[in-house]
Amino acid sequence: MQEHLIIIGGVAAGTKAASKVRRENRDLKITLYTDEKYISYSACGTPYYIGDVIKSEEKILVRSPKEFRTKENIDIKLLHRVTAIMPDDNKVTVKNLETEEEFEDEYTNLLIATGSRSFIPPIEGVELNNVYKLKSISDSIKIKKSAKTAKKAVIIGAGYIGLELAESFRGLGLETTIIEMSPQVLNTFDPDLAGQVKAYLEEEKGVRIILEDSVTKLKGDAKGNLTGVRTEKGQNINAELVVIAVGVKPNVELAEEAGIEIGETGAIKVNKRMQTSIPNIYAAGDCVETVNMITGRQVWIPLGSTANKQGRVAAINIAGGYAEFNGVLGSAVTKIFEYTASISGLNEKTAKKLGIGYEIAIVSHKDRSGYMPDAGEITLKILADRETGKFIGIQAVGKGDADKRVNVIATAMTAAMTVSEFLQTDLTYAPPYSPAIDPLLIAAQILEKKISKDITSISPQDLEKYLKEKKTCSIVDIRKPEEFREWHLKKAKNMSTDELEKRILKERPESILICCDEGMKSYIESLRLKEKGCKNVTFIDGGINYLKNIPEYREKKD
Repeated sequence: MQEHLIIIGGVAAGTKAASKVRRENRDLKITLYTDEKYISYSACGTPYYIGDVIKSEEKILVRSPKEFRTKENIDIKLLHRVTAIMPDDNKVTVKNLETEEEFEDEYTNLLIATGSRSFIPPIEGVELNNVYKLKSISDSIKIKKSAKTAKKAVIIGAGYIGLELAESFRGLGLETTIIEMSPQVLNTFDPDLAGQVKAYLEEEKGVRIILEDSVTKLKGDAKGNLTGVRTEKGQNINAELVVIAVGVKPNVELAEEAGIEIGETGAIKVNKRMQTSIPNIYAAGDCVETVNMITGRQVWIPLGSTANKQGRVAAINIAGGYAEFNGVLGSAVTKIFEYTASISGLNEKTAKKLGIGYEIAIVSHKDRSGYMPDAGEITLKILADRETGKFIGIQAVGKGDADKRVNVIATAMTAAMTVSEFLQTDLTYAPPYSPAIDPLLIAAQILEKKISKDITSISPQDLEKYLKEKKTCSIVDIRKPEEFREWHLKKAKNMSTDELEKRILKERPESILICCDEGMKSYIESLRLKEKGCKNVTFIDGGINYLKNIPEYREKKD
């Protein structure tokens, strides 16, 4: 029998693997089954199609079934659902969704690329008209059509998809509300940076955001058309369009029923060559778990970029070569109107949970020379392991090139670079592209000082704990007097840097906390005081701008 590769799934991992296997082996028979109407499309592009940035769904189709068949001799079976895998016989059972016909097909190697599906919580009324999920091109076509006539939309979930959809809906003129059950948007980020994104959406883009609440009922009229939502805390919000974007689940049922091992995350367990517990069955993409390259632990982080890389590795091994997939850092980026939010590696929440000793640096800075007319502000938050000095995470948000900085640190983490080694990195400079000293190098300088214990700081979210421990702490605000009068931390005193140095060197208080707007000035002043022998000085990472709208910290002068 001719060797036969069967692939289940036709989006990122499946089609990537099919093409790569064909390049490696011109004679292998390849059949790809998908229960969808479309294959090889960019699911990540669907919010931009909905928002009419991309005018036609054809634009987010990478390749057509005809191209696969005629150019690569790959047999694409649309609207064909694999209903069972029989490993002992090396066969699958397939159902043609158009004719209802069922048949068996035999394979030499099998690749499971079944991806993930939207998680739909048990909300009353999810069957109403104009209630959608967003996982496929078909979903996006329905949402786009509905958005043309709707005036008010509700998005359930404040993750990447939810925030991207908010941009699309606002661009179409829809009054938009986001409802999120957790206390912040973008749960993979720490609250300080996520808070910046929330403030931007509300204050500049008119998106209403409701946190720490959940939808319990979708309301409709006698014709079954959506009219609004009701939340657990009793809020009633009118809406003609709802999109549920609370997350996804891996499609593992086929594998599980076939006796293939499922990992601790609930996704399919694979080795570095993308083999499952059955050697001639491979798996790749959103349906598999992988390794976090920093912690060495199993994780499930479904991303299109990862799916493509895993599909390539699986293909090389299926074709008789040797390749390994070593894991992920969880690198991701999303566009939210003019804002960029990007992340790689661990956040503070995860580092604390895992018991990792770390230091952080938060830097707000222009992404290019400040005198350039298109310079944009970005905030970087970088984490480094206190013991090894290696980077373990970065988050970046703002209107500038945040993702460029995240990609640089992701590369440094992959190479296991220390902060000290990174400070020798020869980054490019020209005014239209970066400041003379890149914000990354500024952050690395701060981290190096903190790791070597030359200086100490606290993060904004640790301020309450710090003040409880340091009850006699002197809080000194070194901002301009007019900024101080507008608002300041409770019990803070306003001083110039000259006045501060004179008084501190003379009085030597038990502990002093220096704060400014974005953290940089207070870092430099703390460093100066340390150099002059003051050992009890601390500053707030990233400054106090994060705390401006938190009543328990704020004291406003009349």
